[in-house]
Amino acid sequence: MTTVQETLAEIRRGAEEILVEKELIEKLESGKPLRIKAGFDPTAPDLHLGHTVLLNKLRLFQELGHEILFLIGDFTGMIGDPTGKNVTRQPLTPEQVKCNAETYQQQVFKILDPARTQVVFNSHWMNELSSADMIRLASHHTVARMLERDDFHKRYTTGQSIAIHEFLYPLIQGYDSVVLDADVELGGTDQKFNLLMGRELQKAYGKSPQCVLTMPLLVGLDGVQKMSKSLGNYIGIDESPKDIFGKLMSISDELMWRYIELLSFKSLDEIADWKQSTAEGRNPVEIKKLFAEEIVSRFHGEDAGPQARQDFENQFKKGEIPDDITEVTLTVGAEGMPIANVLKEAGLTSSTSDAMRMIQQGAVKIDGEKVEDKSLIIGAGVEGVFQVGKRKFARISTN
Repeated sequence: MTTVQETLAEIRRGAEEILVEKELIEKLESGKPLRIKAGFDPTAPDLHLGHTVLLNKLRLFQELGHEILFLIGDFTGMIGDPTGKNVTRQPLTPEQVKCNAETYQQQVFKILDPARTQVVFNSHWMNELSSADMIRLASHHTVARMLERDDFHKRYTTGQSIAIHEFLYPLIQGYDSVVLDADVELGGTDQKFNLLMGRELQKAYGKSPQCVLTMPLLVGLDGVQKMSKSLGNYIGIDESPKDIFGKLMSISDELMWRYIELLSFKSLDEIADWKQSTAEGRNPVEIKKLFAEEIVSRFHGEDAGPQARQDFENQFKKGEIPDDITEVTLTVGAEGMPIANVLKEAGLTSSTSDAMRMIQQGAVKIDGEKVEDKSLIIGAGVEGVFQVGKRKFARISTN
């Protein structure tokens, strides 16, 4: 039988902070199934691996016998989460919220067990609150405390506007915990202020305060910034097996261990064995392949992982060009187009600066020949296979 300390070790895995750990131990020792809450604003219709860091921890709590409260913030989504933003965020329309929420529900059950997950929408209780109720809720916090929050503080001190309704967001997120009687709430490190708000409001409403568990933000494929669709450094869970496998193989060996820690379902002992084997001389690429197989199989079925690995080895280890290569036609005009712009327009890089960086790293080829001149101009009448890194190809024609 798993002890509380063994359970706690699994919960700590990959986590940034547990507040308050002593209280969590007491809750676990009670033997009661705990109510574990995590909220998701339906601000975008697709999930990427960065989102699954939190979902994986929910899955662990689920396997430990606890009740998962998957909260879709359809009400708060119409406010717009100001976290980390230096400008007022545009709220979503009810139609956008509904559409994105439906997609969320379809995708999260690739990780969570739908039979053991309670999906809740905070509009169900927020729409019932009267104006007096909302004023009473707002009375439990001060403007001074709100301005302690990092993003609000920065905007206030630099003279950028903060709309009054943005102060309501953390209050409502905290009130969700009051309504749901949450024992534990999970969130990213950027959500710490909002998560602690739940503790404070539960106390104010005479309830036992929830514990808070923060998870780190997954670094994207660039190895620098957090994974984000807007930055183009993400891996979507609905992407093809080939793309997921190839993108995971592109991360550095150092970053690979962080991805494994946060995303793999392998046991701590098995991961320790992997690390030991690489210390003894095993090629980290082999570990990366095992990990990429696991992730592909999770989202596309048991057979998809091994097949994606085989396809990857056939294509890249043997230097083969994929059969389904994208074909692009670009109009470059009489003066031609700089190579960096060609790569960006063809979708091989996210920006011209990214293209310049890849050229400098020797990662750009045309028909198998490395491009070394960052000022190269591609004229009209060119046709060839352009390659960036080991996995991005396009057959480009210019006119």
